[in-house]
Amino acid sequence: MTPPVFSNHFIQFAYILLALLCLTTFITAPVALLLGLVFSLTLGSPFPQFNSRMSKYLLQVSVVGLGFGMNLFDAVKAGSDGMLFTLFSVVSVMVTGVLVGKWLKISRVSSYLIASGTAICGGSAIAAVGPIAKANESQMSVSLATIFVLNAIALFLFPVLGHWLHLSQHEFGMWAAIAIHDTSSVVGAGSVYGAEALKVATTVKLTRALWIIPLSIFTSFYFKSKGSRIVIPWFIFFFIFAMVLNTYIPFPTNITHGIVAVSKQSLTLTLFFIGAGLSRSALKMVGVKPFILGVTLWFFIAGISLAFIYLLY
Repeated sequence: MTPPVFSNHFIQFAYILLALLCLTTFITAPVALLLGLVFSLTLGSPFPQFNSRMSKYLLQVSVVGLGFGMNLFDAVKAGSDGMLFTLFSVVSVMVTGVLVGKWLKISRVSSYLIASGTAICGGSAIAAVGPIAKANESQMSVSLATIFVLNAIALFLFPVLGHWLHLSQHEFGMWAAIAIHDTSSVVGAGSVYGAEALKVATTVKLTRALWIIPLSIFTSFYFKSKGSRIVIPWFIFFFIFAMVLNTYIPFPTNITHGIVAVSKQSLTLTLFFIGAGLSRSALKMVGVKPFILGVTLWFFIAGISLAFIYLLY
């Protein structure tokens, strides 16, 4: 039976309607991502360029807004707990990724990109180091698609595993920040688990994301690409500035609560945009070997981070 063919106007209307629905409290972060995925894989994305740009910038604005709901000293304490382990995990994932990729006979650049996305912050890390590593379009697409698929699974899976493992809010926030790839899914999973988990997950993940800078510098030497432009995640510094303002300036509670509430719903919309950005062609690009590498690194970082949390707490 031939599937129904919908007009472009209908697809555009449905896309806008679902996007608006994601701004309401009826749609949670995982559901928004699922809606985006289903929409893209069945009907396609009617506004691919808009979708890509909005998912990037709206995420950054949402994260900065969440800073108005956090205390600087509490955040520093939460971030410092995982500082030493962050160094260990970033280095170990990068080394493991390169070695396993070589064993699987995956291209050196693709292995490095997938390892970078797993070690630091998903697509943002890949986008930062890809040009420095002289990655071509195919290598970028395969790496991004591999990380994206695992990242989407993590948003649904981790809160369930957290409850099954009886992790506290703080423990889950730490685990999500280290073991989930993209900032969007880390914050989304944290918000589903609870307010404390959201605070810890966001702070630790953004601290971890700053590793993009030293990794970019190392990449320029590793691939002998001196003089390449290094991408600095400036929105992280705005997030810190928002926490400083919230800590030292007595803003009315209804204002800060309002900013945080809007930021959470903006994040939900961001996840819809991210889901709607996954196309069938991108899925077809993910070969078996890159996916095996991605899953191997994901299990590696999830396992050692969980062991670290059990030892620490």
